[in-house]
Amino acid sequence: MSVEALPSPVRTGFPPGFVWGTATAAYQIEGAAAEDGRTPSIWDTFSRTPGKVRNGDTGDIAADHYHRYRDDVALMARLGLGAYRFSLAWPRIVPGGRGPVNEAGLDFYDRLVDELLEADIAPVATLYHWDLPQELEDAGGWTNRETAYRFAEYAQAAARRLGDRIPTWTTLNEPWCSAFLGYGNGVHAPGRTDPAQALAAHHHLLLAHGLGTAALRAELPAAAQVSLTLNLAAVRPVSDDPADLDAARRIDGLANRIFLDPVFHGSYPADVLADTAEVTDWSFVHDGDLAEISRPIDSLGINYYTPTVVGADDPAAPADRQDGHAGELSPWPADRGVRFLPAEGSRTAMGWPVDADGLYELLTRLRDDLPGVPLLVTENGAAYEDYCDPSGAVHDPERIAYLRGHLAAVRRAIADGAPVRGYFLWSLLDNFEWAYGYSKRFGIVHVDFASQRRTPKDSAHWYAEVVRTGVLPD
Repeated sequence: MSVEALPSPVRTGFPPGFVWGTATAAYQIEGAAAEDGRTPSIWDTFSRTPGKVRNGDTGDIAADHYHRYRDDVALMARLGLGAYRFSLAWPRIVPGGRGPVNEAGLDFYDRLVDELLEADIAPVATLYHWDLPQELEDAGGWTNRETAYRFAEYAQAAARRLGDRIPTWTTLNEPWCSAFLGYGNGVHAPGRTDPAQALAAHHHLLLAHGLGTAALRAELPAAAQVSLTLNLAAVRPVSDDPADLDAARRIDGLANRIFLDPVFHGSYPADVLADTAEVTDWSFVHDGDLAEISRPIDSLGINYYTPTVVGADDPAAPADRQDGHAGELSPWPADRGVRFLPAEGSRTAMGWPVDADGLYELLTRLRDDLPGVPLLVTENGAAYEDYCDPSGAVHDPERIAYLRGHLAAVRRAIADGAPVRGYFLWSLLDNFEWAYGYSKRFGIVHVDFASQRRTPKDSAHWYAEVVRTGVLPD
């Protein structure tokens, strides 16, 4: 897959060469948690901690992709997908997070990549989708800057083995979630609840991205692409009142600019440093860190599901924090004085409002803020209450409507000059949905977890037609 310049799109379709794919993550689908040398990750530990994951679910088996990958690749081929975004499991490749490489773990990804290439599907690898080896967490996890250096060693080992066949590499997926849900409000692994640690983890994740980018460049062919995926927020003030505008500024800083500025400009936003001074003095930032973090990358991945609406705190308003993130504590460091409100629109099974305009807003903002940086929509999709009817079919018209609306927003952004080169639907398969266990279904392919039977939903057939034609049906 390449992200070179593409022709301008017509209003009815997408440009020639537009990349169509789906996305998954290792811990959510692979299973085989203790096979072939894999050691525990923070999600293995977290999911075994009572009360942390709904119904006590774990990723021990998940969608059993480790054993069924050939069938899953054949399914992708039948859907006509041009690319598949998946993640590598760090504890499968470097057990414990440091030391010798586990050849048996790399063998699995060898087989997967070869199977994809045989099916003419471009592999797009993500190095870190939240499964930090537990031994590194025991040594401090992402609050310990040494973890960033261990990540670079892992990146080098993966690229050395697989870099001849994987054309596009992503360092991190959604470091906001890793830092602020994992170390801030504790609803994700490792379950810590300290805003100062969350900010330290955030910085060390970005340092890992920079060091990992350098490690990848040292091993990959010159034509290979290196990327980063962020879950940026479409932040909207509830009104034009100056206090509401300032609330939006603060959350925009913590959701977006705290990542974009260091990665693309080599500095942290001054207002974010000031806003968070009550939490940390940022002494974890060392000389040379920002130069590492801002190493050039070839594209930026954007994950989008729902917008974020904020206003100034109102003592008379309900205290309910409706930012789309579960948990009793706020994941946002120093968000005192900010309230989160629901956006309008229908809701998915996650309780997230459906608003495709937010995706258009993000893509056109990045068009203006990061001129010349190619963009990929690396995750977009929705969970609904899916089930197989007596005939064995899965009808999911809500998901089709969601996808059509968001793809129309992508098409509109492209027509308005946003350099969007591809779209990866989340997700190929129903899977282990983190703290929600198996209670939420994002896949366009239904998985019966007892039998592991795969059933393409109506949305899979709909998406296959879009992929085939490059045109959204009315």
